[in-house]
Amino acid sequence: MADDADDRSTGTARIIRRHPTGEIPVAADPPTSIIRRHPSGEFAGSESATGYLPRSQPAVPGPNPGGGNPEPSPRPAIAVAVFAILSGWATAVIATNLIIGWWRTDRLFCVAVGFLTAITAAALIAGLIGLLLRRRVSRLLIVVGAVVALLIFSSLFVAGARLPAVVYAIPVLPVVTVLLALLPATARWARSG
Repeated sequence: MADDADDRSTGTARIIRRHPTGEIPVAADPPTSIIRRHPSGEFAGSESATGYLPRSQPAVPGPNPGGGNPEPSPRPAIAVAVFAILSGWATAVIATNLIIGWWRTDRLFCVAVGFLTAITAAALIAGLIGLLLRRRVSRLLIVVGAVVALLIFSSLFVAGARLPAVVYAIPVLPVVTVLLALLPATARWARSG
């Protein structure tokens, strides 16, 4: 002990070396949850008590793997998409015809129709993309776009425009689009994603 104090005061370190007098002590392996195998291939600690464990096979999911409700049909969503595209196209054609025909006489009316057409196009396009991605808000966007399209068609009657008789039947497209978007089957399909 006195030598240790002297060594500390002088700053020199002394290494204490010990020689083993017997076998090197080996500590027992700590218990772990890792399964270790002996070189012979058997499990450690058991004499084939586990038996044969077959490999798992990948399961191929069928149309109804969970046994719950079947996958909803995409047909209502396809119908909504088709009628929304036709409705948007017809609205754009009618709006373009109104703007060209009334530009010299009533520019404010033409700007309003152009603004409503832009809202219709944005709502229908966003709604269609959302419907294909199965977003819940997509049906609302499609309904808003179709209702604004109906406002544009109603402006035909307010303006007193004289158009071919077929044009007066075009508002059926937005009405059918709204009805198809509000179907419970379309809602189920949008929620299933």
